[in-house]
Amino acid sequence: MKPPINSKAVPRTVRAEARPQVALLIETSNAYARGLLEGVAAYLREHRPWSIYLSEHGRGESIPAWLHRWKGDGIIARVENASIAKAVMGRALPTVDLSAGRLLKNAPCVETDNAAIARLAARHLLDRGFRRLGFCGITDYAWARLRMEHFQHAAREAGLDCHVHMVGKRADSAAHWLKDQRDLARWVTALPKPVGIMACFDIRGRQLLDACRTAGIRVPDDVAVVGVDDDALLCELADPPLSSIAPDTHRTGYMAAELLDRMLAGHVVLPALHLIAPLHVVARRSSDALAIDDPDVSVALRFIREHACDGVTVQDLLRHVPLSRRVLEARFIKTLGRSPHQEILRCRIEHVKKLLSETDLPFKAIAKKSGFAHTEYLSVAFKRLTGTRPSEHRRSARDLSAPPR
Repeated sequence: MKPPINSKAVPRTVRAEARPQVALLIETSNAYARGLLEGVAAYLREHRPWSIYLSEHGRGESIPAWLHRWKGDGIIARVENASIAKAVMGRALPTVDLSAGRLLKNAPCVETDNAAIARLAARHLLDRGFRRLGFCGITDYAWARLRMEHFQHAAREAGLDCHVHMVGKRADSAAHWLKDQRDLARWVTALPKPVGIMACFDIRGRQLLDACRTAGIRVPDDVAVVGVDDDALLCELADPPLSSIAPDTHRTGYMAAELLDRMLAGHVVLPALHLIAPLHVVARRSSDALAIDDPDVSVALRFIREHACDGVTVQDLLRHVPLSRRVLEARFIKTLGRSPHQEILRCRIEHVKKLLSETDLPFKAIAKKSGFAHTEYLSVAFKRLTGTRPSEHRRSARDLSAPPR
């Protein structure tokens, strides 16, 4: 096994009174990378400052010329191609990688958990009743390929096929943009509908929405789309606004800075992979659909999702749809694999999880806001559906969201 990139016969140290000179080879052209930079900045605010070298560039661009003559102490980089990897390795400095490509085998890597992202996208679409799934991506980056593979796996686990459309870098080239849009429109037109599609990142999601509009395909009724990165500007400019998975870029950048700081202090950091779970799905109109063939079940589902936390019961639901309890339950189980009561409870528990993770509300207030008359019943139902107690879920969520120490 090769030694870690930061290890030498004599550990490299930086004088306590000197500011470390650190190069950030992270693009500034997209929200994901800017989130990483914000995480690095947060670490520096809480610890000792660095002298930062950062040049404006885009994803996968060539190494800046200044790096070859730069006399610094450490590097944090998104190493997404062989030329960048070669240049960084040639400097033989303490380095932390931020790319799924793992082109620096002997450097620690902090990366978004692409398997968790794919599972979250699949669950978002499956919970909306989609039983046909697709993936739209690019082949040039390891993270995009990993998201495709894990999304396909999630589809297989649900007993479903996954239709895939992947292209190379030509999708980002103006010369080939129109051809790619035509290919994408033909692909999505030929898919069985309704279909829920994960795009590997928000830019690809916007391209898919443009292709649907060109082909006259209704979004989200016929095609629902969810992207990744939650680039708010891109998502809101899409037509309709694009649902997206929010990665925890702040924590990712923060951890990378913490690891590099340890190296600069002379500690050996093993070349391990640190995976950071995504935060949540930010639902917008591109996936605001219920893909249910049974119109009565579709109406009932929408009623449940709008009123589950208001304390509604199955009896309230029966007043809203023209079916007997026995018939409604049979059709729910046939369509969703669960009863109306189980769906009401599932929606309430999802709301409880959100409040536990994102607020400091006491359990009594959370129970009331989620449709539970008693905290005791909330605790029993939560443990039965999730396998953990509410207090454990809140503690786990805080551990994940807290900066690494």
